[in-house]
Amino acid sequence: MKIGYLQFHPELGNPAKNIEKIKYLLKDKEFDLMVLPELANTGYLFNTKEELIKLSEKAGEGNFYNSLFEIAKTKNAHLISGFAESDAENIYNSAMLVSPEGIKGIYRKVHLFDEEKKLFTPGNYGLKTFSISTKNETVKIGIMICFDWAFPEAARTLALQGSQIICHPSNLVMPYCQKAMFARAVENRIFIITANRYGTDVSGEKSISFTGGSVMLDYSGNYLASAPVDKDEVFIAGINPGDALNKFINPNNNLFEDRKEEFYYN
Repeated sequence: MKIGYLQFHPELGNPAKNIEKIKYLLKDKEFDLMVLPELANTGYLFNTKEELIKLSEKAGEGNFYNSLFEIAKTKNAHLISGFAESDAENIYNSAMLVSPEGIKGIYRKVHLFDEEKKLFTPGNYGLKTFSISTKNETVKIGIMICFDWAFPEAARTLALQGSQIICHPSNLVMPYCQKAMFARAVENRIFIITANRYGTDVSGEKSISFTGGSVMLDYSGNYLASAPVDKDEVFIAGINPGDALNKFINPNNNLFEDRKEEFYYN
């Protein structure tokens, strides 16, 4: 199975330009699963909810979704991308899973970061695992978004649900996540794709810079890729997702069977 990330610099408030950049970067690429950054359609730094409302889309509708759907159909592949999702009066920081048949699933970010709490409604779908069919197999994938990484329970929940790959659209601003994903991979024996963005968003007197450095790890914590901090990059690697089904780290220790839930704080 060919999996990958697309790292780029989304332009604030310009979904049309952002989708054209995504199309350009993927035009000659072959893959089964591609992960894009958080809020890849809109950029990140908004001062008011009203600004976001103008750029958000309903799940499975709108130009951004339609463009990803066309890519998925053309490539016979799956894409996961962050986007600003509108639902009635709520705006969610969401990620969509798009298949060649259409929208396959939505995850709404549970752990909102900093001033996101002023703009977005916390996710209400919970952490879910989705099944996708590639050319040769069915694979289970989980989705987290950015700051979810700081809560080990998020990755563990997805792994316990059977996820073999965690897809992690991000707009990271702190320098910790790319290192922390080693632990998330090792403690769950799971593949991880963190698709980050780079560059700086400027809105009025506010600005925020992003760390780039997208990463892909295998189930043993080996870094299959680490992107530059300030450049576009599409990285694709071939993996065997079935490797993530084996939770033994030696003949006597299984990471899931050895859990002692009665001693864990609830």
